[in-house]
Amino acid sequence: MEATGASTDVLLQKPWLPVSIDGCQLLAKSCFGDTRYQILLTDQHCVWEETLHSTAIQSRAQELNKRLQAPVKAFFSHLCELVQPCLSGSSRLPKDEAGISVMQLDGGDLSLRLKSKLLGLPFYWEFRCTPAPITVVCLHLVQPLLSMSHVLNRQVEQLEGLLARKDAEIQDYKENGATLSRARLQTDIFERHIYKGSFLAKTLPVVCCDPHGIWDFGGDLQELYTAIVSHGIMRKRKLSEQDQLVATGPDPTASSAAEAGAEGGEADSEPNHSSPMEDAGDHMVHTATAPQLVTCGRAERVSSKAKKKKVVGLFR
Repeated sequence: MEATGASTDVLLQKPWLPVSIDGCQLLAKSCFGDTRYQILLTDQHCVWEETLHSTAIQSRAQELNKRLQAPVKAFFSHLCELVQPCLSGSSRLPKDEAGISVMQLDGGDLSLRLKSKLLGLPFYWEFRCTPAPITVVCLHLVQPLLSMSHVLNRQVEQLEGLLARKDAEIQDYKENGATLSRARLQTDIFERHIYKGSFLAKTLPVVCCDPHGIWDFGGDLQELYTAIVSHGIMRKRKLSEQDQLVATGPDPTASSAAEAGAEGGEADSEPNHSSPMEDAGDHMVHTATAPQLVTCGRAERVSSKAKKKKVVGLFR
């Protein structure tokens, strides 16, 4: 379970990369280990995933290549060499004799079929991706994108404030006699509402009508995505460590009860040789001195006098 969690964090920190496979535009995330891999693919209508470990890779390789008897490590590096560049945005496979095709099956699955040569013999592989559960979609796509939009909105607000201060600075220069040496550098005062309306009017038609623009998950967005998910993973680990410390720490209630029990045990272990008359006298003394718990000073002297009178009266 721990290794699975660690590999999930590794895949989570990978950014989405725009890829084109067999003429199909996709966003891809992939993580290849020594003898295992995880991939995520989306066409913005569905998200597919596949995770395979050594045993399953061996079984599928023998299923697709009847004559293949080699261990996983012998051919897995060849598979990684062919697939990783393709899933990283490279338009061509590293070897001319290799080819990969994409097929969406009737049940909603996505199949990526690879054909190449290994040591001069045909080598076939198939990625059998199934629709990802909603938790995976939220973890890898929805939550990071919402956080990215929030961060970018905060950045826009700060830039708007910076522009307003720059305008105030320029206006102060003008009022003190400063002039521009070149008229083309003259700019209008920044008005947030005017700029926002103009920006949306010009940008929305272009973005919504451009089928390739939605795949432009460029370097800045990839860097922001990685920073956000890495920060989230670190925060989750810190909270988990704090919970573990709280769970394994000493219970103050239990320790107090243990101490009280120990004191009570010591008191009970002391032998009691008092007579019945002395026990009765002690009971009256404790009753008379009970107010000491909530009073001090004079009350203590009063209680001590009461103790003396009651003890003398008993022995008469």
